[in-house]
Amino acid sequence: MAQADNRGPHGRVGHYDNPYKVAEWSRAPGGGVHCEPLVLETPDRAIAHGWLYSRGGEDTVVCLMHPRANFSHHYVVPGLVERGYAVFCENSRWLNNDATLVHEVVLLDVAEGIRAMRERFDRVVLCGNSGGGSLYTFYIDQASRTDGSRLTDTAAGDHFDLNRFDLPMPDAMIYLAAHTGEGHFLLSAIDASVVNDADPLSCDPTFDPYDARNGFMTPPEPTHYPPEFVARYRAAQRARVERLDAEARRRVDRRHAARAAGDRRTAIATDFMCVYRTDADLRSVDPAIDPSERSYGSLWGARPDLINYGAVGFGRIVAPEAWLSTWSGLSSRANILQTGVRMTLPALMVTYNGDHCIFPSDHADIATALHSAGSGFALPRVDLPADHYGFPDHLGREPATAVIAEWLAG
Repeated sequence: MAQADNRGPHGRVGHYDNPYKVAEWSRAPGGGVHCEPLVLETPDRAIAHGWLYSRGGEDTVVCLMHPRANFSHHYVVPGLVERGYAVFCENSRWLNNDATLVHEVVLLDVAEGIRAMRERFDRVVLCGNSGGGSLYTFYIDQASRTDGSRLTDTAAGDHFDLNRFDLPMPDAMIYLAAHTGEGHFLLSAIDASVVNDADPLSCDPTFDPYDARNGFMTPPEPTHYPPEFVARYRAAQRARVERLDAEARRRVDRRHAARAAGDRRTAIATDFMCVYRTDADLRSVDPAIDPSERSYGSLWGARPDLINYGAVGFGRIVAPEAWLSTWSGLSSRANILQTGVRMTLPALMVTYNGDHCIFPSDHADIATALHSAGSGFALPRVDLPADHYGFPDHLGREPATAVIAEWLAG
């Protein structure tokens, strides 16, 4: 899947030559394509940025956005524009920053992007790639509630009434290598063996996924964990997230109490949490769990047993509010398993069978949630032989773009 030798120069253990380019297009759009930069001011006085690619005369625009990743040069842009569709790539106010990212608030960035496209095009289609899938589904869930039943607070309990805002609806939804939610993903990837969240090396060896006594084999030899260990490990992962949730709520409650007491400094002071070791999904090293065509390793690289202890990882340093809203698999509301039940828009699902972070059971759970929306809901699905980022291009990115264009034209 376009992976470099993990024994290469400098002992690199990542999959890609440049991990910062994984969502970037592999080729620029052809001639005649115009890029219009947009500055989107939200009603709560924040700024999101967008780039509208078009040749002129299109009636349909495809929107792409991620809660925090840079999608300004997304890989589907060239192929879709060349096939007659405008593409709008939006970056949220929390670009490259999940430390303070609150999903309930970032829905306002989504709304401004859709509003800007409604002014220009007859049909607005959302394309949720990776974390964009759960973000957009969360948005649709809230936008479709026109009876005053939208959320009135964040996952941390801070007042934020979405009923106060205009949330325009899109016309259709595309799921492109979309996961169920960042929190739900981390629930499977967090290291259950951590016993002291203040110590990056603390470990209960009976839960250590990278201990030979629990079945781990030295890479690249695949591991085969005993079913009993898998069950205990997953329960311990959930228990760790429960502990982190409790700690996050303790910190939030302290801030709320300070606000009530008039202690303004304590009320606004952000007490960040360090969440160590978040690259420990058993499926990364045991191909028999959720079997697929994926190669050895995690989304981050071919040695999760080492990467797990490094600086790279999801949700490592977060405000308690961001943990609860984004990275907690138990508290985050940006979870397709919960929000997908209100999806009644025309939808397409494009999956990659070599994905390192979205597995067959995730695809099945997403499809089940979306199908539960009501009778008559159709969800065509196309599975392609590529990794999470659509590599190699000729097996993933290019065919995926062609599938999307064909579905839009149908």
